[in-house]
Amino acid sequence: MAVTDPIADMLARLRNAHCAFHKKVLVPYSGVKEAMAGILKGQGYIEDCTRQERNLEIILKYNKGKALIAGTRRMSTPGRRVYVGVEDIPRVQNGLGICILSTPQGILEGSEAKAKNVGGELLCEVW
Repeated sequence: MAVTDPIADMLARLRNAHCAFHKKVLVPYSGVKEAMAGILKGQGYIEDCTRQERNLEIILKYNKGKALIAGTRRMSTPGRRVYVGVEDIPRVQNGLGICILSTPQGILEGSEAKAKNVGGELLCEVW
C-alpha cells in the first residue's frame, strides 16, 4: 500500500520504535529521509543510519534507558505546505530541539539554514 506522507511515516516509525525500546528501525529508502537521518545523526538524536537495499536502517540512541527523541512534529504536509524565510525559522522547544528544512541548497537543519541565509519548506521539528 502506498504511503501518502513518507516523512510523517518515518517520524511515526521512529516514535513507535523508541516507545517499544527497539535498537533499530527500518524505513523505506528515499533521499530526503536519508538526508533527514543524517541531520539527526549529526545532532546526536540517533546513533547511525545505513542504506540496505530498499530500506534505510536507523540505529536508535538511548541515554540511561530514555529515548533521546522526546517528540516530533510534522509541520509541512502534502495538503498544507509551510514555507519560512530566514528570519522566520523557528526555535524549537526554546532552543532544545531542531527543525529540518528543505531549501534550494538541500535538506538543512534550522541553524545551518540561518547561517547560510536561506529559507525553505519547514519539514518537521524534533526535540
